[in-house]
Amino acid sequence: MPLATSLAIFQSRNITGVPKSTRCAILRDMAKVRKAERPPPLNKTHKLKRQDWAKKYLKTDFSNVLWTDEMRVSLDGPDGWARGWIGKGQRAPVRLRRQQGGGGVLVWAGIIKDELVGPFWVEDGVKLNSQSYCQFLEDTFFKQWYRKKSASFKKNMIFMQDNAPSHASKYSTAWLTRKGIKEEKLMTWPPCSPDLNPIENLWSIIKCEIYKEGKQYTSLNSVWEAVVAAARNVDGEQIKTLTESMDGRLLSVLAKKGGYIGR
Repeated sequence: MPLATSLAIFQSRNITGVPKSTRCAILRDMAKVRKAERPPPLNKTHKLKRQDWAKKYLKTDFSNVLWTDEMRVSLDGPDGWARGWIGKGQRAPVRLRRQQGGGGVLVWAGIIKDELVGPFWVEDGVKLNSQSYCQFLEDTFFKQWYRKKSASFKKNMIFMQDNAPSHASKYSTAWLTRKGIKEEKLMTWPPCSPDLNPIENLWSIIKCEIYKEGKQYTSLNSVWEAVVAAARNVDGEQIKTLTESMDGRLLSVLAKKGGYIGR
């Protein structure tokens, strides 16, 4: 199992219950594992805004919040490289080396309570500015999902998006207002806060699945099909676990005085 995780290697031998530290100690002389890069440090203003956000939404019923985000998936993986354990005597598999990871697909999705909205593929070649972002939401989110919901659902739903320029512009805000998503129905979002958005954890689940064992793809359609298949395998209980984590995230932000959570 070249480029597999230590957990996958042990499970393939029907060995369970071994702590990660022990697994890695056993495999230590076989490979090196590169650590993920840390996010940029938060400044004082960022931390204060994160604390203000946590205080504002501390008593929110998060089962009514739709958490949204985009994710880019490339043919070669998140950053064009793969690392994992390789057994003695095995050679590392040959990987294609392509500029910009071979190209990729921009995916939009949302999660609310125990439901996945999407994923939807942002048409290849479309650059998401304010106008194209709003048109994309109209063609996908609004027409294919939102308009099927009851009036009471729409009344209570809170729409979350991050502060990307195409999201937070005056044009997009005015357009969402005309769609009925305004004031308290549009969640304010603190800067530099991907750790507070539970859909980021969903992206991690999907990426781990589609790139497991160093898998690469030869076309945009094939990587998109892999994203859809992986998303379908995420059940409602997994999504519910993510959305129900929000109370704890807010408390962690306050406890860390605005610092990153889970660290």
